[in-house]
Amino acid sequence: MNSYFKAAGAMLLAAAASCATAQAAGTGYEGYFQIYNNTDNNTVVGFYTNDGEGWSTNWLSRRLAPGEDAQAEFHEGNQNCEQTLRIGWLGTDGGEVLDDPIDIDICEASNVYLDDNEIYFD
Repeated sequence: MNSYFKAAGAMLLAAAASCATAQAAGTGYEGYFQIYNNTDNNTVVGFYTNDGEGWSTNWLSRRLAPGEDAQAEFHEGNQNCEQTLRIGWLGTDGGEVLDDPIDIDICEASNVYLDDNEIYFD
């Protein structure tokens, strides 16, 4: 299991928000970043990381509906900022559909945005 992220509750503290417009106050350098589901109709059911040692288990403690956000908290001691993310979406059959993996420097990220056709961070 990818040990870079530290469980906080069950890793992602799903803080339901009615609107995903607020920016997180911190950055990955401070040990956390915010994830926003900015899609119109897609529910996030999986959040996976890979630091080169294989894919983590699903860090989500619950589904992340459109318009909701969650805070990802991780342990800084590993010093491996370069990660690969993979998002799992709720499929029409109730199963999980995995998105293409993307690379991210989690130490630089303050926010990760999950849009209908794009995943990006700042």
